[in-house]
Amino acid sequence: MTDSIRINPSILAADFANMQAELARIAAADFVHVDVMDNHFVPNLTFGPQMVGRIQDTSPIPLDVHLMIDEPERWAPAYAELGAASVTFHLEASSEPVALARRLRAIGARAGVAVKPGTQVEGLLDVLDEFDQILVMTVEPGFGGQSFMPETMPKLRLLADEARRRGSAVWLQVDGGIAESTIAQAAAAGADTFVAGSAVFGAQDPDAAIAGLRFAAAQHHVH
Repeated sequence: MTDSIRINPSILAADFANMQAELARIAAADFVHVDVMDNHFVPNLTFGPQMVGRIQDTSPIPLDVHLMIDEPERWAPAYAELGAASVTFHLEASSEPVALARRLRAIGARAGVAVKPGTQVEGLLDVLDEFDQILVMTVEPGFGGQSFMPETMPKLRLLADEARRRGSAVWLQVDGGIAESTIAQAAAAGADTFVAGSAVFGAQDPDAAIAGLRFAAAQHHVH
């Protein structure tokens, strides 16, 4: 059963100059993961709404936008309005996470909330169903190519246990250092949605890499 496993390649690892060609190489992906960074919340700068809008217009695959930005209450709705299938903001940056999630859902996007490796998730347990996705960062956000942090797995287990207890449909996503060697740990801890950058775009055959990741995750995924 692999239909409950999602592989979302991160275009942070793609060739930006040939974005359309790069998107064509990942036809097996479930979503395209788009990292938006503002050089404030994280020490890096990527694209803003204009670039994301262009990707949205040309991508045959739905967008999973991850906002590593300050003031998501101000900026996040615009990404939902562009047509992104999913918009995830950071808990650490948000003043009213539940209200913002409701706004994103009202516009028509799936609403996600992300936590950095050092952020606890206990405060999310009571409001799980306000979100469509919870992203547990498995590296410090800001740059691609970092090593997976296994110490983030207990948080994922806590969320997965609570989601099971409630019968919640929330997706549990991991992002950072995800490759065939690490995906099993994350799947065993309860993740069902996996962001992979260099493991996909750095491969000779990105679609084969996606299939390999999907298979490895399905082998270890806890239902």
